[in-house]
Amino acid sequence: MRKQRGFSLIELLIVVAIILIIAAIAIPNLLRARIAANESAAASGIRTIDTAEVAFYSTYPSTGYSATLKDLSDQGNSCPGTAPTPVNACLIDNVLGLGVKSGYTYTYTPTKPGAIIVGYQVSADPSNPGQTGVRSFCSFEDAVVRFSPSTALKGTCPAATAPLQ
Repeated sequence: MRKQRGFSLIELLIVVAIILIIAAIAIPNLLRARIAANESAAASGIRTIDTAEVAFYSTYPSTGYSATLKDLSDQGNSCPGTAPTPVNACLIDNVLGLGVKSGYTYTYTPTKPGAIIVGYQVSADPSNPGQTGVRSFCSFEDAVVRFSPSTALKGTCPAATAPLQ
């Protein structure tokens, strides 16, 4: 009689079951880590916009804050070769300037428009709530990053929103 080599069907099923159990434990942790990374990037994006607005206000005092989020970016990919302008300020990256980055949608609104824009609000809401993030972030011209534990902001930023610690 010849000795059989290889694995039996039962042994293979046990290995597959063990792999499935490990995957069932690891996948939810991976998704939570991705949500946490997206939320961290959104809070950082709000801080970046606040910093860019302060620089914009200082550079273009006759304009005030920017009229749109795109004005802070390099819309024409011309910043390395040309001087920044109030509609192409080269202060933030183009992806953030388009308003969608790392699973979040950014909404920018001048709150006190006029000859000189003296106020703004910016918010970041999850593009797909529960999957790309669970919290919303926002800020005013005071540059304090605030958050809502739910995704209820939807482009607004109530003054009572808690500051991010």
